[in-house]
Amino acid sequence: MVYPSGIALHPGVGPATDILGSDSAPNGTSTNGTSTSDALLFQRCRWCGTAMYHRLLCPVCAGSDLRTETSAGAGVVRHSTIVHRNTPAARNVSLIEMAEGFTVRGRVMGAPADVHSGDRVQLSTAQDPVRSQPVFQLIDGPYRGWS
Repeated sequence: MVYPSGIALHPGVGPATDILGSDSAPNGTSTNGTSTSDALLFQRCRWCGTAMYHRLLCPVCAGSDLRTETSAGAGVVRHSTIVHRNTPAARNVSLIEMAEGFTVRGRVMGAPADVHSGDRVQLSTAQDPVRSQPVFQLIDGPYRGWS
């Protein structure tokens, strides 16, 4: 298919072909028996190996040959903000640096004031039904600071 801009798109080429991954079965489970509905999927550049979350091109080498991988779900909170708008109660929006090397925006369960930079988190749900963001839970409990 050729568009007026002269760019030719070929079916079966690029990152869209690997969205579900080759290890997913039709019933929503992967070949290793885990559920893919609660898995956090990210892309890794086949050329330079950079991990990224929901990108069309690699931010390092601008390559489009990306493969989809499943994250283990462990991460560290790098920044957290309390948001009061468009919601009946305060909620947090956090930037989570995952163990695989990419950063994702998500929500950490619990009181918004208890989430701080440096807290370790684990993936709870891959996608919040309301805001389409991953939801995490604290591993070590809330940070208490100096006593």
